[in-house]
This record gives sequence, C-alpha cells and structure tokens, in this order.
Amino acid sequence: MCGRLSQYRGIHDFVAALSMPGALVNSIGDQPLGHYNAAPTMQLALFHVVGEALHANAVRWGWRPHWADDRAAPINARVEKVAHGPFFRQIWPHRAICPIDNWFEWVDEGGPKKQPYLIRHFDGSPILCASIGQLPAPDHGEHDGFVIITADAQGGMVDIHDRRPVVLAPDLAREWLDSGTPKERAEQMALLQGEPVGAFEWFRVSAAIGNVRNHGPQLIKPSTKPADGDALNNG
Repeated sequence: MCGRLSQYRGIHDFVAALSMPGALVNSIGDQPLGHYNAAPTMQLALFHVVGEALHANAVRWGWRPHWADDRAAPINARVEKVAHGPFFRQIWPHRAICPIDNWFEWVDEGGPKKQPYLIRHFDGSPILCASIGQLPAPDHGEHDGFVIITADAQGGMVDIHDRRPVVLAPDLAREWLDSGTPKERAEQMALLQGEPVGAFEWFRVSAAIGNVRNHGPQLIKPSTKPADGDALNNG
C-alpha cells in the first residue's frame, strides 16, 4: 500500500457504514472531510472505542515507539508480524478503524513515470481499514498516531501492488473495535478475514495525485491515458 488515500465524505457517512449502535463522541465535525489526496503525517479521521462510546478523532497517520526516533514513522504494519513483533507491541492492543473512500497505488507500465491507480469498493461504499495506534487520551497528546494493517495482495491485486490494507466488513469492524474481543481473535481476523480482492475495482487516475499540493475531486476521476502528466489545477 503506497502512502496515499482519500477520506472525503463526512464522518456521519462513515459512521453509517460502520453501523455501530450507541453514542458517538465526534471530535471531527459534521462537514465533509475533503481529503482527496491524504498523505503520511496528515491528521485523518479514526474510529476507536472508549467505554461504551464510539469516538471519532483526527489522528496523525504514522507512528513509531519512543525508542525508534532514528527512523521515519511507519504508516503501515504487516499483518504477519504486527501482533508479535517488538516494534508495534505497545499499540497492538489499541485497535481502531480508519474509514476511507479509496487508496492509490503506482504501477510501472513502461513509461517515464509509474501510473497511479485508484482502488475502491465496487459499490462505492466506505472502506473500513483495520488499524492500531496510540490513540487520543489525556496522557498522550503529541505522541498520538496510528498505522494501517496491511496484508499480501494475494495475486488479484499483485499487478497493482504487493500489499493492501486489511479491510473489514462492518460486522467484523465492530468486533475489531470491541475491547472485549481477545487479542488472539483480533489477530485471526486480520490474518484471515479481510475482504477479498473481488470486493474492489481499480482504474487509472491522473499523475497529479503524486503531488501532495494537488487536491480536489478531479483527482479521483478515471483517466483514459496511460500517464497524463502532472498538470492539473488544484480543486
């Protein structure tokens, strides 16, 4: 999974897709999020549960433990290692869902530059990405951050990229968020129950997505050209 995604609809649309009963503590606001070209270190909407309430907070995309300050903060965690490796041990118990509209990958098609592709649900519904993080709390603050768990693309998307987010169906996303779900069960969900390749579609988009300064809905429209340059006005 390359480091770009879209998160443009309103938080209540994502809540509706999650279909989680109970109170919502919304720190995001009610307006559309408008992130068509979200990149690492940006503050993105993240769901997590505190007590009986679902919280929606803006959390930095990327996290590293305090002892790893000699490297960039990863934005993803490999599902094969995340539950048992030392790097993410601190935050593995702190499960979250990053709701997105789509993500992007770059493919070498023989041109001077790699061609970007947009990947989304076939039906256009929100994508619920299994995540973990150091989540907003009174004693965290500047160290808050999260990573998206990724799995092998398993052939169907390997022509796009060798990794993809672990995407959970709404019922599994709710179970993932439930603090009562054992860590062993959460690991099995992430390893074995992510949505299959057949749930997604992908198509070429403008190379303008490669510039973090570009934004707007034109970035998610299909492109008919193999590689159509970087000349796109900001939206």
